[in-house]
Amino acid sequence: MNRLKVVVLFGGMSTEYQVSLQSAAAVIDNIAYDKYEVMCIGITEEGKWLHYVGDIQRIRDDSWHQVESCRAAIFNVDRSQPGIMLLGEDGRYQHIHVDCVFPVLHGKNGEDGTVQGLLQLSGIPYVGCDTKSSAVSMDKVFAQDLVKSAGIATTDYFYVTKYTYDDKRIDSLIKKSFGYPIFVKPSSSGSSVGITKVYDATSLDQAVQHAFKFDGKVICEKEVRGIEVGCAVYGNVELATGVIGEIEPSRDFLDYDDKYLLGEIKQHVPARISLALLEEVRQRGMEVYRILGCMGMSRVDFFITPEGEILFNEINTMPGFTASSRYPAMIAAAGISYSDLIDRLIELARE
Repeated sequence: MNRLKVVVLFGGMSTEYQVSLQSAAAVIDNIAYDKYEVMCIGITEEGKWLHYVGDIQRIRDDSWHQVESCRAAIFNVDRSQPGIMLLGEDGRYQHIHVDCVFPVLHGKNGEDGTVQGLLQLSGIPYVGCDTKSSAVSMDKVFAQDLVKSAGIATTDYFYVTKYTYDDKRIDSLIKKSFGYPIFVKPSSSGSSVGITKVYDATSLDQAVQHAFKFDGKVICEKEVRGIEVGCAVYGNVELATGVIGEIEPSRDFLDYDDKYLLGEIKQHVPARISLALLEEVRQRGMEVYRILGCMGMSRVDFFITPEGEILFNEINTMPGFTASSRYPAMIAAAGISYSDLIDRLIELARE
């Protein structure tokens, strides 16, 4: 049987670079090599695109780009020859045909439609959402506004930009709208990067300025008392989901280090809610997926209040993808192994 040539794309100029390395290593470790010929293309934090051949551990510990055999690689945007242009030892670029790309990239410059646009121009099938849905879903304000306009309940929020920000006016608006505490977040960032919990006006400006380091648009969101659940959705036209999962944090608020470096999250799959709520979250997750025009896969996150109200929180078009990450764990609970999930996502990319 002829194997499909699949490029696993990892790294990137993103604050979530390290998360991408761990996710990609898991994909490379679990993909079915009897079906696929795997080619690894890494993007350094400085933006160099390199073909990497070597041990998976070097990806995990971020020493992959130090390997001397790494060669420059770029996607060929000539749609008549979809594939990779690889720099050879003779200084010439060699064209290599590619059947599918799995962009295991998180955050800006990877999950936000930029790479997806490049791949669409190249005519290469790729795993995940298209350019438009990736860009819209990455921006919390755009996603919240679209979902809310479709009649789905969301958290209470407003946003400010670097050009309109006035700390006294924002403090007044918070007090009039929903009061403290609030969460201040970069609008286009994931993995809890740049997020601060603000209890009163004294720390508001510092939190907003911190979020502005990651994005020019910042969302101020009312704290929701309740539990956080996620719905793992996959498919293009016909959709399916994993089992609804719940996050049990070890303390009040978890930042990036807590989630990804210290592992301060406990998952419950299925979530500890009624069967009726489990099904309602599942249906709501697929509805949000369709509203935002998603394809391939996404994880849709909600809050459930003590009164049982389901509130849309955010969507991740390329969620954490290690074997123990939330998305694969929810899919596994539905009886689909990690390797089979990779198969299905590649099939969806090539439909």
